[in-house]
Amino acid sequence: MERDVKTASEIGKLSDNDREFFIGCMDPETRLEYEASWHHWARDEQLAPMGDWTVWLIMAGRGFGKTRAGAEWVRDIAEADGSARFALIGANFAETRMVMVEGESGLLSIAPPKNRPIWEPSLKRLRWSNGAEAYLYSAAEPEGLRGPQHSHSWCDEIAKWSNHSGQAMAAWDNLKMGLRLGGAPKIAATTTPRPVALVRALVKDGQKQCGTVITRGSTDENVANLPTAFIKVMKADYGGTRLGRQELDGELIEELEGALWTRAMIEGCRIGSDDAANAVRIVIGVDPPASSSGDACGIIVAGLLADNKAAILADHSVGKASPETWARAVSNAAKKWGADRVIAEANQGGAMVKSVLHAANISLPVRLVHASRGKVARAEPVAALYEAGRVMHAGAFPRLEDELCGLLIGGGYEGPGRSPDRADALVYALSELMLGREREPRVRV
Repeated sequence: MERDVKTASEIGKLSDNDREFFIGCMDPETRLEYEASWHHWARDEQLAPMGDWTVWLIMAGRGFGKTRAGAEWVRDIAEADGSARFALIGANFAETRMVMVEGESGLLSIAPPKNRPIWEPSLKRLRWSNGAEAYLYSAAEPEGLRGPQHSHSWCDEIAKWSNHSGQAMAAWDNLKMGLRLGGAPKIAATTTPRPVALVRALVKDGQKQCGTVITRGSTDENVANLPTAFIKVMKADYGGTRLGRQELDGELIEELEGALWTRAMIEGCRIGSDDAANAVRIVIGVDPPASSSGDACGIIVAGLLADNKAAILADHSVGKASPETWARAVSNAAKKWGADRVIAEANQGGAMVKSVLHAANISLPVRLVHASRGKVARAEPVAALYEAGRVMHAGAFPRLEDELCGLLIGGGYEGPGRSPDRADALVYALSELMLGREREPRVRV
């Protein structure tokens, strides 16, 4: 079925009221036909990609419309090809039936009455009038996929498939070995991202262009079809957090083995901004860039709380900025937060750093620190403060937290960017607040 792009574009631009009026003007038969015509009003990312592919991985946030996209893909093929044989696989039989078949976006719900498949629960089978069939399976019982042959498969929420004793990987392998019917077997896999073995393997295949095509998306992309209250609550409660980035933004956030900071550690220290409103001392850590075309300038605001714990209050870092620009950003942050002191690394021309900062704000109290140890060595005692529950995050700071989780025990950095500029600035600020001035061995003349 070809998509009428012009019609979809025009309807997509209508307001909710206009769209409702437009559909309401249709006669009942036309309305049913329109509502069942997925290609008229689906978003582009909900339609199967063009080209030669084996696996279509839809990895997106909740409410994106993944289930509907998977079910419509099955329906489109089944109605056009009576020889199609599908494997429908969920985390268990109950979810396969309740979500993929009987759910609001399941195969029975999306089909118009005249094309609705016959559901045979006792046989765990769906049959279309033209002869196409779909069989239900559980990823928790991978041996059930050993033997049956299929031409296509829809696998739902693969990140939820239990991999205890390798079940998820075994189910996937048995499925692929049984895709022996038809001229071009294909799999559509829909899931909210989690860094489990199967999802990581498919993402790697997609990066290597090994027959896997990946569609990514967020909850926001389907906001027109979701309750406003739901969107507001989700953003208020989870915006920027690890859970929110995973479940709403559709990001695949992996944990690095041997990292100084873990996602769980950071999530466990998160507090509201109101809880850190009465800091008794505030400092700003600054990691100046070597050049305006290089790394970002890390600018992190930290405060000492009345209970002798510290809180990260803000991330005002700027990327690829001239000395005047990042110095102005530091000055503005100091004014906004009433900072007592600025702690800046002096390795990149100490005198220049101090003069640039004073040029932006002549009254700004600046202390320079010389980083004679490596980044990880400086960060280790600060990470220990987190483990001891002595550092809080007053809000969510995704880019900073990604850098923290990229610092590895024993040395090395595998986070975003070439250098952990934000993380370095945080270390300088917290070292000043919680660990006192670093005392470097010197030779007295």
